[in-house]
Amino acid sequence: MAFNSVMPDQEFLLKIFEKVDKDRSGHITAQELQQALTNGTWAPFRTETVQLMIGMFDKQNRGTVSFQDFGALWKYVIDWQHCFRSFDKDGSGNIDKNELQTALQTFGYRISQQTVEAIVRKFDRFGNNTILFDDFIQMCIVLHTLTASFRLHDLDQDGVITINYEQFIDMVFNIMM
Repeated sequence: MAFNSVMPDQEFLLKIFEKVDKDRSGHITAQELQQALTNGTWAPFRTETVQLMIGMFDKQNRGTVSFQDFGALWKYVIDWQHCFRSFDKDGSGNIDKNELQTALQTFGYRISQQTVEAIVRKFDRFGNNTILFDDFIQMCIVLHTLTASFRLHDLDQDGVITINYEQFIDMVFNIMM
């Protein structure tokens, strides 16, 4: 699926939606969306990333996206694509650890090179020390969710929290859902 930089009109979106909605149910499943999305390297989006996006835009909690929600999902992917390309300085179609460090700093994160390397290892699909487009989306969602969970416990906003083991487990499992 190619992405335009301008938000398409409803007719254009409907054509894309109908093409993706293989079973003609009027809703797009994670599997249908996964088959329609590629990373620009022809590698399909990871199942986890597609499920995260479906979950974000599934207003009826059906595990699918209706046409009404599809426009917002489309814009979300386009916006992430622009963001990703702005940090993919060498135009390789992936982000290396230096490009990721720049992206994270731009987003306001101040984390060590060691942590950046750990993030790359976690989201590096092919062992090339790089992150593909959809892995970048997933990484950003996870990092945002982790940060929000951390801030709930960082009442004085000093970057340090004290939690017990059960709170930690709750935090981790809430992020994984």
